[in-house]
Amino acid sequence: MFLVAARGLLAHAFPILIAQLSSIGMMVVDTVVLGHVSPIDLAAVAIGGGIYISLVFALVGILQAVAPVVAHLHGAKRDGEVAAVLQQGFWLALLLAVPGVLFLLHPGGALAMAEMDPAVDLKVRQYLALLAWGLPAALCYRTFYAFCNALGKPRVLMGIGLYSLVLHALLAWGLAQQGWFGEPLGVAGCALSNVLIAWLACLCGAAYLHFGPLGVRYRPFADWQKPRLAAWRELLHLGVPMGLSNLVEITAFTLVSLFVAAQGATVVAGHRIIANLSALTYMLPLSLAIATMATVGQAVGARNWALAHQVTRVGMILGAVFSLLVSILLWLTIEPLLAVYTDDDAVRAVARGLIVFLAVYQIFDAIQTIAGHVLRAYRVTFVPMLVQTFCFWGVGLLGGNWLCYYGPRPMGVAGFWLASVLSLVVAAGLLLPLMKKAMEAAGRSP
Repeated sequence: MFLVAARGLLAHAFPILIAQLSSIGMMVVDTVVLGHVSPIDLAAVAIGGGIYISLVFALVGILQAVAPVVAHLHGAKRDGEVAAVLQQGFWLALLLAVPGVLFLLHPGGALAMAEMDPAVDLKVRQYLALLAWGLPAALCYRTFYAFCNALGKPRVLMGIGLYSLVLHALLAWGLAQQGWFGEPLGVAGCALSNVLIAWLACLCGAAYLHFGPLGVRYRPFADWQKPRLAAWRELLHLGVPMGLSNLVEITAFTLVSLFVAAQGATVVAGHRIIANLSALTYMLPLSLAIATMATVGQAVGARNWALAHQVTRVGMILGAVFSLLVSILLWLTIEPLLAVYTDDDAVRAVARGLIVFLAVYQIFDAIQTIAGHVLRAYRVTFVPMLVQTFCFWGVGLLGGNWLCYYGPRPMGVAGFWLASVLSLVVAAGLLLPLMKKAMEAAGRSP
């Protein structure tokens, strides 16, 4: 049974991993392209990208509530109700886009959290204002993304992700670095490419829903429903804690760029490189977690508790093993990786000093990520949000700020990375017992 469950999870997780790597690869492209433009452009995308990703992860977290709801319905053989959930998810995505766009157009409150060079500040504002125009498309696409994963149909996401990454790499290089339409646009060129790709991916997803096999089976655009408050309440009840969990987890890493901005563009740029690598390596446990959540959610909907327990155990083991291998690989290949990102020796030196923290925390990150997604499959989202808020904002950000600036021997940016390691250890230690309790409670329910 272990091997059967492992094969099933890996078959589901692999396309998700490619799709996730393609998505995060767009950030990597921005970093690599701008790393060969100027340290100011690289610092701007580090700060602006951190703010944008934090916002998107929070809003997408709310929309991810579509996944456990659809998985439960599919597991319970209630497929006739699935299309309505997706439609309400799209309505909710458009609603959430409104405050998101306004925030990106007016980011002064977030930027006021840090002191930075005026030239960097100007480029950050320009970057975010351009990205605002792609946010509605990004949120609608992520609703489609959650829907496909919940039904165990992630291959289309892999295809769209790969094509988007290739096209973005070409556009970002041409607009930001080569100046296809005049002078090189730098960080603005990367932003324009991101916007174009967001709308293209959204249109591809809509075409697949209409013409593809899911469209034939579920007819998601037929009998279109108006917004229904009852459906929104269910999605928001699950999704708001999930969105806040996403927010606190991602900001524990992305907002470090703001907090260390006063240390100069070189430190921010070095941190950005390691943060990029962190985001890339996180895609492996996240993909396993998403696949585990979908499979466990379907098993819970079918009330097959034995299958739910088995899949959870397999997901945990696979996550720990693969994360250990990733840690070893990072340690052995750091020098060629840094050469890809930048030619600046000072930036490389900063990044080189931080890689040890990234290598150490991989296993704990995998455990807490998979545990959190299993809890979502059981529709337990509020308490995990509290746990992650305490760990990532309390231990990670506040602890990191103290270690960076105020400890007996201030560590600089390394203090934030040490605190991040500690936060993941604590999160794993708290979420595992909570997951076990939720599984036992579900198994006892009539």
